[in-house]
Amino acid sequence: MKTPALPVEKVIGFSLLMLLLLLALGEPVLLGTNGNQQNLKQVLEAPSAQHWLGTDQFGRDMLARISEGLRISLSLAALCVLSSSIIGVLTGVIAAWCRGWVDTTLNFIANTILALPGLVLILLFAALVPGSFIMLYLAISLVLAVEYFRLVRAITLPVVTGPALENSALLGFPKRYLFNKHIWPAIRQDVLSLTAFGASSSIIAMASVGFVYVGLKPPSPELGLMIVELFPYYHEAPWLLAQPISTLFVLVLGFHLLSAKSDKTPRLNKFIFDSSSRLSKSDALERKL
Repeated sequence: MKTPALPVEKVIGFSLLMLLLLLALGEPVLLGTNGNQQNLKQVLEAPSAQHWLGTDQFGRDMLARISEGLRISLSLAALCVLSSSIIGVLTGVIAAWCRGWVDTTLNFIANTILALPGLVLILLFAALVPGSFIMLYLAISLVLAVEYFRLVRAITLPVVTGPALENSALLGFPKRYLFNKHIWPAIRQDVLSLTAFGASSSIIAMASVGFVYVGLKPPSPELGLMIVELFPYYHEAPWLLAQPISTLFVLVLGFHLLSAKSDKTPRLNKFIFDSSSRLSKSDALERKL
């Protein structure tokens, strides 16, 4: 049997992410430059054989800092997606399967979290302990978990009330079999797409709080913070400001291309951090299904 080819956008997105991952992991192995080491005699230098991407306003190697910034962003994205997907899928399936007071309670908690825009909630968490990676991780994971919950619940509801699952339940199959046979195939594609989209949302959120100085603190080479620090020098060294901006753009673009879906699975709405539209979108998805 011929294996169906992957969509071109997924191939491009995967390739971009692999290149960035190679940069993030390869630089400390091949070069091992300390991105926090200052050299005031080499301030704002252009790219050269010694410093491939030049140096910043403190003479620090930009290649090393970009590489470390990528490791920070990718680590946060991986942790947030892993935690939020497990919690969101589990609670979404439980709410749709059990219904009754369990569904009502979980929906109330989700709607309470959605009362604030996602980015505002992340800013509040980050402001409690400025510079804390753990607080950023908890806040972003909480916001993403609600997205998973709303999506999975909306897709699972018609599955658990459908004749296929009910017939399997009447035949005495255990719930693990019912989940693997009926529920997971229905939600798998949407969950995987939301995983890639959630990773990009995590990176954007981290860069956003860094941009307003409530994220990670200097000298941490976080991409959003680097943009703010290098902005005053864009006249003297425009290539320096372009580097974290380009890195952030390619990183987010790669995840968005990876999250692209085919026409056969159009159910995933554009779940984003703007909660002013998230509630109406999720309700419309439920009515459609």
